[in-house]
Amino acid sequence: PALKTQYPDIVLDIVLTDTVVDLMEDRTDIAIRHGPLTSSRLMARKLGQAEMKIVAAPGYLAARGVPETPADLRRHERIGFGYRRMHDGWPQMKDGDGARFPLPACSALASDGDAVLELALAGMGLAHLAAFQVDPHIAAGGLTSVLEHFQIDRFVDVHAVYLGHRGTLPARIKAVLEFLKENMRIGPGQLSGE
Repeated sequence: PALKTQYPDIVLDIVLTDTVVDLMEDRTDIAIRHGPLTSSRLMARKLGQAEMKIVAAPGYLAARGVPETPADLRRHERIGFGYRRMHDGWPQMKDGDGARFPLPACSALASDGDAVLELALAGMGLAHLAAFQVDPHIAAGGLTSVLEHFQIDRFVDVHAVYLGHRGTLPARIKAVLEFLKENMRIGPGQLSGE
């Protein structure tokens, strides 16, 4: 509502998807992406960083044990993302010596973060999701965070990506980018702007 109040002539068409859209093909002005950006002709503005957490339902952990090291993941079910952009959405892990640890394959995949969250809440296994998504469930006792000290990339960049050149952007894109920079908040301490 604040964006519409500030820029009443902007028409909002919001599409929620975890897949990577082709901005040109899908006639999209701006996409919000988290994680490393691939090389492309898109422009990008960093909005901040989101904290990522590995979580599981307490019932799942009671039945399977709490993983103490990445090696323990061999006896656990992992829930990942099943879309083209990312292998499975899990971070690189390091062992006690700081060396990279190869993770076993995921036993369940979903194409949507909300579905991954629901599978974790239902006790299907361990999931790797943004803190802003899981923190309310951790606070309510529905999820428990594990293996925080073994994640290599615990914070991921969040960008607004768009087509165009800085000097020739349409006014609507400039306005929304500025609004996002000033107002986007993922959660307390979980997104910090540049």
